[in-house]
Amino acid sequence: MSKTPRAADRPEGDRIAKLLARAGVASRREIERMIAEKRITLDGNIVETPATFLTSLNGISVDGKPVGKAEAARLFRFYKPSGLLTAERDHTGRATIYDALRNALPKGTPRMMPVGRLDLNTEGLLLLTNDGELKRQLELPSSGIPRTYRARAFGDVSQDQLEGLIEGIEIDGMRYDRIDANLERRTGRNQWIELTLTEGKNREVRRVLEHMGLKVNRLMRTAYGPFLLGDLPRGAAEEVPQKQVESLRKQLQRAKVG
Repeated sequence: MSKTPRAADRPEGDRIAKLLARAGVASRREIERMIAEKRITLDGNIVETPATFLTSLNGISVDGKPVGKAEAARLFRFYKPSGLLTAERDHTGRATIYDALRNALPKGTPRMMPVGRLDLNTEGLLLLTNDGELKRQLELPSSGIPRTYRARAFGDVSQDQLEGLIEGIEIDGMRYDRIDANLERRTGRNQWIELTLTEGKNREVRRVLEHMGLKVNRLMRTAYGPFLLGDLPRGAAEEVPQKQVESLRKQLQRAKVG
C-alpha cells in the first residue's frame, strides 16, 4: 500500500473505519458503532477503538467473516418510490428501500449504501454506492454538490417570494443556505416549484415551503450533481458507467485539494 507524508506523531496507515468504508462494509459512522458493539476483530482479537490505524485489511473480520479486498467503486441511480424508508431495516416493520432493491439490483451486486436520504414520503433519485468514501464525499456540504427537487404544493406563492430564498433563510433558529427556486406552473391552487440546493438538511425543502405558507403534497428529487432521474421507472435501478464514476471521483478529489 502506498504511503503519504505524515506527521511524526501520526500512526502509519489509515483509521480502520476509513478502510472498511472504502471496502464497502458500511459507512464510517456505522463502522464505529460496530466497533462499540465488539463486532470487528483483528487477528481474532476484538478491535476496541476506532483510533486503530492499519495499512491493510488483512486479518480483519466483521461478525466473524473475513473482509475481502475492496472492490472497485460502483454507483447506481435508483428511483425511490414514496412510502419507503431510506434505511436498512425498521423495527416497526415498515418497508425500506432494501425491500425494493432486492429486485431492482442485478444479482451478485455487493452491498449498496444510499448517498444521503430521502424522507418516507419523498420520491425520486437516490444514489447508491458500495464505497463508503465516495458516499461521504458526495454527502458533504463542503463538496457543494447541487440537489434538485420538484415540489407540488398547495397555496399561493409568487416568483418574487421564491427568489428571496437565494439569500438563504432562517426558520426557528435553523439557518438554510441559498436555494434557487422557480415557479414552474400552476394547476388550480397547486403550484409546481423547482428548487436547487447544496446543503440537504433534514426535511429542508418541506420546512422552507411550509414556512412560506404552502402545503407540500408531492416531493420528488430529480437530480443529484450530474446525475438525473430522467425516465428511470419508479422502483428501478440503473448502474452508472464506470468511466463516469472514476471521473466523478477525480473531480471530488480535485475539489477537496483545492
